[in-house]
Amino acid sequence: VQLQASGGGLVQPGGSLGLSCAASGRFFRIGVMGWYRQAPGKQRELVATSPSGDTTNYADSVKGRFTVSRDNAKNGVYLQMNNLNPEDTAVYYCYARIQLKWRESFNDYWGQGTLVTVLQ
Repeated sequence: VQLQASGGGLVQPGGSLGLSCAASGRFFRIGVMGWYRQAPGKQRELVATSPSGDTTNYADSVKGRFTVSRDNAKNGVYLQMNNLNPEDTAVYYCYARIQLKWRESFNDYWGQGTLVTVLQ
């Protein structure tokens, strides 16, 4: 199972970027999907998660600016980031809890990380 993330890049303050991530491989079911980020010198932190297509959770720092969404048919999760500021600069990681086989436990999977840089 792999999570392949794309998007990110360089943006001016106040700008917008979108991130995409899709799970591939053989598995039974995907549970929660979402995004974490890690800024230089800091620990990885939750950005936004979607336990299902109908519910979402956000870090206080991104509420009202970021939107997480899922496409269950494509095993995908997306992050739309608006009104970006320099404090949003980080490597963003796609995350998913995936059940490989029926009755087995869910395991954590991470994408390769994609860099978002908001200029000062």
